[in-house]
Formats: sequence, C-alpha cells, structure tokens
Amino acid sequence: MLHHPSPIPVHLHIGSTRLETGSAGKHAHIYPGTGKVTGEIPLAGVEEMNRAVDAAAQAFVTWRRCDPRERGRLLRRLASLIMDRREDFGRLGAMDNGTPASFAAFHAEMAHEWLNYYAGWADRIEGRVTDSVTARGELAYTLYEPYGVVGLIITWNGPLTSLGMKVGPALAAGNTVVVKPSEMTPYVGELYMDLVREAGIPDGVINMVPGSAAAGEALVRHKSVEKVSFTGGPVTARKILAACAEQLKPAVLELGGKSANLIFPDADLDAACEFGVFGSIAMMSGQGCAFPTRMLVHDDVYDEVVERTLAMTKSIKVGDPFDPQSSSGPVVNEAALHRILGVIERARTEGAGRLVAGGKRLQGELASGYFIEPTVFVDVDPASALAQEEIFGPVLAVTRFRNEEEAVEIANATDYGLSAYIQTRDLSRTLRVAEELKSGVVLINGSRNVYAHRPFGGHGLSGYGREGAKEGLDEFLRIKTVGIKVAGHS
Repeated sequence: MLHHPSPIPVHLHIGSTRLETGSAGKHAHIYPGTGKVTGEIPLAGVEEMNRAVDAAAQAFVTWRRCDPRERGRLLRRLASLIMDRREDFGRLGAMDNGTPASFAAFHAEMAHEWLNYYAGWADRIEGRVTDSVTARGELAYTLYEPYGVVGLIITWNGPLTSLGMKVGPALAAGNTVVVKPSEMTPYVGELYMDLVREAGIPDGVINMVPGSAAAGEALVRHKSVEKVSFTGGPVTARKILAACAEQLKPAVLELGGKSANLIFPDADLDAACEFGVFGSIAMMSGQGCAFPTRMLVHDDVYDEVVERTLAMTKSIKVGDPFDPQSSSGPVVNEAALHRILGVIERARTEGAGRLVAGGKRLQGELASGYFIEPTVFVDVDPASALAQEEIFGPVLAVTRFRNEEEAVEIANATDYGLSAYIQTRDLSRTLRVAEELKSGVVLINGSRNVYAHRPFGGHGLSGYGREGAKEGLDEFLRIKTVGIKVAGHS
C-alpha cells in the first residue's frame, strides 16, 4: 500500500504574524502519490500581499544597516538548521510534489550550500575608486547598495533549492524579501519559515505568502517592490515583464529549457547513457528546467546508444515517493498527468518519432496517483513539437546526427537556451562545440548543474539574468556613484 503522508498546518508568514486564513480562500493540496487531499492551504489575496510588502519595507530600514558580518552569521545559522532537518525536508518535499524523499532531501543540501556561499559574500561587497584627487581635483567612488524589497516568485518543482538560490544572495546584499511560493508545494516553505525564526533572522526580512494570481500581480506591481526574481515558465514570465515594464522595474527570469545532450562516438557510452536517462526522465519524473531531454546521438553509435537507453529506462524504479527503493515518482498533479499523456499521444499519432518505451499511465497500486511510465521516443524529427517544446515530464526524445556541425545545428534549433551537454573524450571538440552552443550553461561528461559558485541562467525562452556566483549577488545590488570636489583644487 502506498504511504499517505500526514500534513502539517500551513500559514501565511507576514512580519511577526502567522495567519491561518487569507482573503483569497483556500487551496486543497493533493498529494500526487495517491491523488488524495492532504490539507487546506490558506491563500493570500491582494490585502495580505500588500501587508507582506509593507512588513518587508519596514524591516529593510534596519536590515540594510545590519553589520554585514551579522547578516552572514544569520545566513550560516539558517543553513545549518536546514541541514540538520534534511530528512524532514525530504519527507515534506515528497509530500509537496511527489519527488522521492531520498532525492528531496538533497534539496536541503543544495539550500545549505547556497546559503553558506552567499553568507561568505555578505561582508565582501565593496565598490571602487574611479577618480583620484590628483587627476581633476576630485575623488569619485562607487557604492553597491541593496534594492530594498525584492519580490521572489518560486516554482513548485524544487522550492527549497529555489529559496536557497534567491534568498541567500538577496539577504546577503541587504535586501528584504517577499516570497510567493506555489500553493501546490506549501509544506517545505512552512518548515523553512520555522527555521528562519529559529535562526534569529528579524521579523519581516523574509515573508512567505502563498497566494492567488491577483496576489502575485499585486506583488509585482507594488511600488515598494524594487525588483522581481522569478522562476517558472514563459507564459507567466511575459505577464510579469508586462507589469514590471509599467514602472521600468528590473527582473531576473529563470525559465524553462529543451536542453540537448550531444553524444559523440568516443564518449564513455555507459556513463553517457546513464546520465542521459536518469538525468532526464527518472530524476524528479523529468520535471526539471535544465534536464537533458533531447538526446542527440552520432550515427556511428546510434543503435548501441538506443539499446543501452532502453535497458536503463526499463530499470527505473517508479513507485511510492516514500519507498527508499523508488528512483522516480509521480508528476505533480492531474492536470500535468493529462497534459503529458496528451503530448505523448500527439507525438505518436503525428509520427514525430517512434515510441519504444513507456507512454502510459501506470496502473495497479499506483493507479490512484499521477504516475507515468518513463517514456522514450527515437528517430525524433528535430523540427517536431516533441523536440521543440518543453514537456516537463518523463519523456526523452532521441535524434540522430551525422557530424559535429549537424549536432550543433540541431542543438541550437530551439527557442530555449538554458543548458546543454556534451559527451566526448576529445578536448578540442569539447572547446569547439561548447563555444558554438547557444546556451547559458554547457556541461561536459556529466558535470553537475547548479552549483552555488557557478553562474546559472539562460537566454531566449529560458530567460535572462544569473543565479549563482558573484553574478547572482550582483543581481540584487545596484551601483551608486559618489563624486567629491576637493577644496583647494582648481
């Protein structure tokens, strides 16, 4: 029998208050493993969102002047508390969106890594002298200052990781934040806010407000919100940009992807296929923006790679997210289930590729949940919707290429540009192809994505701006120039 988790109460966290209700009503959270309701989630309306922004604005007055070393200490304390509760975060992450608990706990490790990294930057933010007195009788220097209140809108597939990526640099830079998480994944955020208080971070510095679409719009449009950082899809991103444009408000957008994984004949095929399968359709049931969902394979090893890919796909253990043996779980909700099955059926009937594995909803003891068989299409037309559109589910598209130039052409022939992957032992080829790929991140031979010390982000439909490294900190700072005319100089 599938495990059905016990819920925890969820609140709206605004300043020092924890609200059990919101003016936008409630959302019935459904656990995707069983399709059953776990709890009623309060939803903020415009009223509560405005209160959250006001709380953040009030907290900013003192937070920006907090000793940077103290800001770093508080971030490290929060990071430590998150790591101490990694198993609890794993359990809550599984309840949130069906990610196997063993992998959901890894998100706590990532949040710990990102918070610690940016804690180290808190007292290292410094400007530079741009004019000396002897040059013009003037002294000029730059100040890197926080924006103020920043609106953070995070997605449902990895909320704890997203909090680490955004909250860490925003707070290290001296900003305060209002976070709008997805109502589909409320439980991780609840524990997170408990730990924020335990860490001693002042009230109002971080506000967590799941809410309605109107509340989200109110957050973006609020005049006290100086910048927005959003992770999600292009449709919502366009609406956010339209709202920001009215006030010429800057935004960071980390959106989707249709990442290509180029496998050349000299690659370690065992490693390349394992990465290509488990990194695309097993991990998080394919629900990741930077996953290698297009496998491009050289003609010389195409048949062998397809054979290995099928064998590895059949070895994926899809099951109860609370079962330690499960390597893959359900998709997030019923709407996603039917959308993904519809994509598979259209690709099959339209001849976009040849379906060789999966393609159906799982039955038996998993029938009540939102489980889809890991699915593989081969001989995929690179111009088809299957190869061009983000699916966000356990569907892998395999396409043949004949030479390096064709591989790059196929890889670049989408509107996305988030991540790309190369499997080869040839260093010269690696350098050539990495330079030619239109992607914000290029990873070779299984190099991991999304480290705190590396810039992450894309272009095109994958958005713009960067998270990670100093570039991610700079997104939450703006530059002021100060010029001084020195007395006694002409």
